[in-house]
Amino acid sequence: MLVHPQFDPVAIYLGPLSIRWYGLMYLLGFLLFVLLGRYHIKRNPQASFNNAILDDLLFYGMLGVILGGRLGHVLFYQFGYYLQQPLEIFAVWKGGMSFHGGLLGVIATMALMAHKYKLQWMAVTDFIAPLVPLGLGAGRIGNFINAELWGRPTDVPWGMIFPNVDTLPRHPSQLYEFVLEGILFFVLLWIYSAKPRPVGAVSGMFLIGYGIFRSVAEFFREPEDGFMGIMTLGISMGQWLSLPMIVAGIWLLIWANKKQNIPIKSSERKHS
Repeated sequence: MLVHPQFDPVAIYLGPLSIRWYGLMYLLGFLLFVLLGRYHIKRNPQASFNNAILDDLLFYGMLGVILGGRLGHVLFYQFGYYLQQPLEIFAVWKGGMSFHGGLLGVIATMALMAHKYKLQWMAVTDFIAPLVPLGLGAGRIGNFINAELWGRPTDVPWGMIFPNVDTLPRHPSQLYEFVLEGILFFVLLWIYSAKPRPVGAVSGMFLIGYGIFRSVAEFFREPEDGFMGIMTLGISMGQWLSLPMIVAGIWLLIWANKKQNIPIKSSERKHS
């Protein structure tokens, strides 16, 4: 049976300051976003997107992820706790970020970016969607290092004991999510987005793909109490929040393919 190493959550000590692994994983996610974005722009040059716009997308996306992710965690998962300890809301370095809240934050900031650059909102979300999964995977590695969001008890050979929880072997669900939401999701979405698609189709596939992978992973993850500490009728809070994502993604995919508004690449414009 495996035992979680109980990593020191602090990666680097700089006198009175400390840099945590969780923060470094977010930094890695943002770095991957930029590198993949620049590659995507170089591979598919379009007049609508360039490196300057990408840098703006990163900045506003970071705001959306951090503010939305933290607010989502507070409201969706531990509202009662933070109601009693309001100052803990600002202690983001301790972990506690909600993907679904971060998604709402990014959607809002991307709407602002679309307005700023006079772009189609869905064209912006289509552009950033394939750049996101590897960052999600990095976040799951941060969860594993922090020994948080552990799995349900299990008797599988790779079951892992988390000494900070109890002595029961559990699914290392953070690693499952790293593989599903990070690596596999990235490969599938990157391949899908490599060909011209109707505006909104890639965003729809992102919602469907993440919703499905997250729902599957939730079967192995220790379920959390629902909103205000109320149990969610045998379905985890993550699955409840993923359900509208899947529905919205299916609707968006149908709408996009019905519209058939496929963007024309700049290289194709030159030969048309």
